[in-house]
Amino acid sequence: MYTKDGEVRARIVGNLHQKGDLPAVGDWVVVSKENIGSATIHAILPRKSKFSRKEAGKVTEEQVIVSNIDTIFIVTSLNRDFNLRRIERYLAIAKESKTEPVVILSKSDLSRDVDEKINEVLEIAPEIDVVAISATRNKGIEQLSPYLKDGKTVALLGSSGVGKSTLINAIEGYKRQNIGEIREKDSRGRHVTTERELIMLEKGGLIIDNPGMRELQLWDAGEGMLDLFSDIIELEIQCKFSDCLHESEPGCAVKRAISDKSLSEKRLESFRKLQREMRAVERKKNPQLAGKKRWKEIAKMTKEIKNVKKR
Repeated sequence: MYTKDGEVRARIVGNLHQKGDLPAVGDWVVVSKENIGSATIHAILPRKSKFSRKEAGKVTEEQVIVSNIDTIFIVTSLNRDFNLRRIERYLAIAKESKTEPVVILSKSDLSRDVDEKINEVLEIAPEIDVVAISATRNKGIEQLSPYLKDGKTVALLGSSGVGKSTLINAIEGYKRQNIGEIREKDSRGRHVTTERELIMLEKGGLIIDNPGMRELQLWDAGEGMLDLFSDIIELEIQCKFSDCLHESEPGCAVKRAISDKSLSEKRLESFRKLQREMRAVERKKNPQLAGKKRWKEIAKMTKEIKNVKKR
């Protein structure tokens, strides 16, 4: 834990354990000093933002990954790790967390179709900044400087081996983090980071290094999904029937968009999958929740707000 007197070890008082409200990396906390180099955490101050997921496994609990962040760097490498559906999942949660997501396409030196991959990401999230980098060759790193400033905190998220720690080393200009060798068979880095770490950058700002996450289940991404999939939401509103399943119903605007190739079936299926997952979590948290009706009401409300702004 960082304090004005430097880094110290801290323990948590019992009532925080009882509440299940444990500090996350990025939290501001109330502490009392004990011996030199140690302290006790008594309370967690209100968070301005947080990136959460459903706890791995069958337990329906929230796990706060990082908090009080300004920007999330969603890192994916331009090799076999590149997956638009996974990027959509990260973006949905990032948008819900009220932080600015930036998609970082790492290992650009290993790809022959960098521009094509950038355009693919922009097709699913046209308003998001997408930056292609090669940390080992120090290419594209300067494009990240606007996010790395005093008073700002950036969190790195992504699968294992995509180059998050290598990126930190490139930003710092020296080997700040341990990194593993690249596997020849798939050009992936070996898993090295095993715990979250808040790092004070020498050039200003804070960055949080995270281990790769095998599971990223949604916890609360309703508004984030409405934002990310606004194109599908607006099509659903245009369907002839309010309860359209987008299968064989007449007057389905979604199926029409797929036919004229303005919407891909993979993107629709991704939306449906995340929607089903979100409803399942919501039902466990609140069994009385009428899932689909709620989504339709929010979508219509969103459209009404947009129409008012246009006037």
